[in-house]
Amino acid sequence: MAPKPKKQQEPEETLTRIAIVNEDRCKPKKCRQECKKSCPVVKVGKLCIEVSSSSKLAWISEELCIGCGICVKKCPFEAIMIINLPKNLEGHTTHRYGPNSFKLHRMPMPRPGQVLGLVGTNGIGKSTALKILAGKLKPNLGRFENPPDWEEILGYFRGSELQNYFTRVLEDDIKAVIKPQYVDHIPKAVRGNVDEVLSGKDQRGIKPYLLDKLDLTQVLDRNVEHLSGGELQRFAIAVVAAQKADVYMIDEPSSYLDVRQRLHAAKVIRELLGTEGEGHQQRYVIVVEHDLSVLDYLSDFICCLYGKPGAYGVVTLPFSVREGINIFLAGFVPTENLRFREESLTFKVAEQDTKEEEVKKFLRYQYPAMRKTMGNFTMNVEEGEFTDSEIIVMLGENGTGKTTFIRMLAGMLAPDEGQDDPPTFNVSYKPQKISPKFEGTVRQLLHKKIRDSYLHPQFVSDVMKPMTIDPLMDLEVQNLSGGELQRVALALCLGQPADIYLIDEPSAYLDSEQRIMASKVIKRFIMHSKKTAFIVEHDFIMATYLADRVIVYDGQPSKNATARSPQSLLTGMNSFLKNLDITFRRDPTNFRPRINKLNSTKDREQKDAGTFYYIGD
Repeated sequence: MAPKPKKQQEPEETLTRIAIVNEDRCKPKKCRQECKKSCPVVKVGKLCIEVSSSSKLAWISEELCIGCGICVKKCPFEAIMIINLPKNLEGHTTHRYGPNSFKLHRMPMPRPGQVLGLVGTNGIGKSTALKILAGKLKPNLGRFENPPDWEEILGYFRGSELQNYFTRVLEDDIKAVIKPQYVDHIPKAVRGNVDEVLSGKDQRGIKPYLLDKLDLTQVLDRNVEHLSGGELQRFAIAVVAAQKADVYMIDEPSSYLDVRQRLHAAKVIRELLGTEGEGHQQRYVIVVEHDLSVLDYLSDFICCLYGKPGAYGVVTLPFSVREGINIFLAGFVPTENLRFREESLTFKVAEQDTKEEEVKKFLRYQYPAMRKTMGNFTMNVEEGEFTDSEIIVMLGENGTGKTTFIRMLAGMLAPDEGQDDPPTFNVSYKPQKISPKFEGTVRQLLHKKIRDSYLHPQFVSDVMKPMTIDPLMDLEVQNLSGGELQRVALALCLGQPADIYLIDEPSAYLDSEQRIMASKVIKRFIMHSKKTAFIVEHDFIMATYLADRVIVYDGQPSKNATARSPQSLLTGMNSFLKNLDITFRRDPTNFRPRINKLNSTKDREQKDAGTFYYIGD
């Protein structure tokens, strides 16, 4: 009797392999169907791969596939992925879009009266999970051909917190509102005056409070289509917060916002849980966020998502905030004894402290005191100096002239007072907003702009590989997503020979993992090439990892501001955080900066001691 169960398990074991065919890349009319011709299973007469020149897409049978990977290597468009899934995912599929397409395993479990944070790379299923929780997508448990009915779905989730949740979704007893990820698309969907739109949505009667907290008073008379990125983001958060709902889903609330605005937005989001009335315990708040310090500050507990972007995603069990973010950074889930990333991501203080001794600095540059008036805004720059092999991070709110200073250094903008001669150094500049006008592929763009660099083996190993530019090479520049554009723009900026690299918000649109990778790439490149970088960055973890020194901006946004002389990371951070009235500590496991909850014991202790930025253990 013993061998029998073994035989029954065999077909199940073959199901732990998935085949993914990328719709954008698969072009059967332009290839010779190499995948089908080279497949050993097809050669023995079985229909493992079906494709012809009239097909729209290749189809791969996951049951017959033996995982040899020959089709992956032979495909001229790199459209195929064959992935062996971890064994413990059998029977845990929540949703699959179709054959050879993305698959989501398990679901995040929201809890009433608490903020659930979701962390994971782009393309791993966070938006799919939000759609299912909002009731906009019915989970098919992987059976896209004969989807289950609700009775079966509820039976599948029986015994978990999701059973009650989905029962409410089924009875239409739950109202969900979503703040979309890409706020740039809002003007296409929403027309009219900001004041009118907010008044129309204000079901909770908190419009004056939201206007004050989210700095929207000065844009009330404007039309939605005339708002900047940061104003659109704050407007979107206000519209969601003003509505009465049972579930609030906030997708990436911090992009385009400066540090002060991020904290104010975090406060507004936490207050969505409510304090008024008896039913406030029943509200759910789910946040997707890539700025880990904001996610830490916002959430009560965290679900990590891991897997292979575009192929499959797995949701972990809920963890405490500190543990969840540390698991994501370590790339290892102890509860499942599973490693999902080869290397852990840490922010060693020692690494930064010893940099000064390691790198010999040969060149010193100086810039004079400068002044620039643009309309109602006046900006003063204190004189300062910088050296080669150094990264200077600019800390300040939006509207204090960080981009103006960068453009004056680049010689793209002449100051009114202080610098008669344009700068003598050669400059490479990555702007804050990237609007692709180039018609052609990424390869053609790199060939035209940085031909010598992108073919150089050192540049390929230091920049191109870690930034995963290779999979984008044959894609049209106009069709790239925000994160893909950002990575290409960073490679273009670093690929141009220059003395000074001016990089404006390198973290925008990048997920948490890509941000850390981008930080490491920039740091290594600047140190190895003995150049200088000036970086504007609002993501605290990125800013503190990158900075050798900082320039702090004081003053009133959009009125007058002063850029102080470059100072050490510790003194600069202390004065900057003092203005914001927040304190930071370091996590003892991976040294990442963590915001202390307002008026917590740690927060009061550090404020009394005057150490707003603490780098001890």
